[in-house]
Amino acid sequence: MSRPVIVDAIRTPYGRRGGALSGLHAVDLLGRAQRGILERTGVDPASIGEVIGGCVTQAGEQSGNVVRFAWLHQGFPDDIGSTTIDAQCGSAQQAVHLVAAQVAAGYVDAGIACGVEAMSRVPLLANLGDGTVGRPRPDDWTVDLPAQYEAADRIAERRGLTRADLDAFGLRSQQRARAAWDAGLFAGQVIEVKLPDGTVVTRDEGLRDTSLEALAGLRTIREGGLHTAGTASQISDGATAALVMSEDRARAEGLRPRGRIVAQTLLGAEPRYLLDGPVRAGERLLERTGMSIGDIDLFEVNEAFAAVPLSFARVHGVDEDRLNVNGGAIALGHPVGSTGVRLIASVLDELERRDQQLAMVAICAGGAQVTGAIIERV
Repeated sequence: MSRPVIVDAIRTPYGRRGGALSGLHAVDLLGRAQRGILERTGVDPASIGEVIGGCVTQAGEQSGNVVRFAWLHQGFPDDIGSTTIDAQCGSAQQAVHLVAAQVAAGYVDAGIACGVEAMSRVPLLANLGDGTVGRPRPDDWTVDLPAQYEAADRIAERRGLTRADLDAFGLRSQQRARAAWDAGLFAGQVIEVKLPDGTVVTRDEGLRDTSLEALAGLRTIREGGLHTAGTASQISDGATAALVMSEDRARAEGLRPRGRIVAQTLLGAEPRYLLDGPVRAGERLLERTGMSIGDIDLFEVNEAFAAVPLSFARVHGVDEDRLNVNGGAIALGHPVGSTGVRLIASVLDELERRDQQLAMVAICAGGAQVTGAIIERV
């Protein structure tokens, strides 16, 4: 059995809705990430066994296997197979899990896991169409599966989180992300994107100057709710890619492995709370490994809404100085099909900077699911 390792993980900058990257077709955007990971590692595209990537809204420009089209659009060898998956917001993380499983099983010795979402061009729910082919839920559906923003408020109420708690977390995400950018901490994971007009995009566009007073003045997403635009993830454009190889091949090619997956999971969450799955993922990962929360150095829990990482932290007793230490989707953006690789890239970078060993990554996902993994620095 081959031991899979993560050799590297990169991403494009994340553009805001209607921003600098909104003119790029999703195929072009993802292709740049695929090319970026190959160029940075020096791996021949012809030697890749398989490409698996995430995309949530597979409609219009993102339909028809966007991962395959991106690969072909870059002029890469046409005999390399590609698969596009939809595990909602956990899609890119699940792509990493699947490629690692292929390597572990010995079916391939190198693969690319990636993800994309051009949300400016293909809005969420665009794949529902005009209703002529029906809706995802049948007429007799009775499961209490709320809208995401309602679920986020339910989680806040469940954990006793106040509007002030959520606003404080939203401010912290912005402050940490800006500090990380100013200190150059994202330089290792972000590749530049040159636009057709010659403009070069090098930085995330979602960072905002704000304050607790400004956040407190925002209208809630739903009447009587708790979350606002300042405590929810941003609609964004972006792509990510990671190279996963067998450790033997990586070392034979002179590549230094950066991490390995100690344990991984894709779980169902409680439908009523929809997005509270990271709590359950944490429990499952610790059970599988025999570890405790104290064994984990860093945690990345996707900031779909502020209540999600705050709920995880309260249940598992995680200190804020180990959670989303460089900000998250509230500040950086959340191109939903791509985010899983961003979180993995972030923990790999931070473990190396801190000379630490273990990180947990968890991403709540639509349909009441969650992806999770414990990543070990190699």
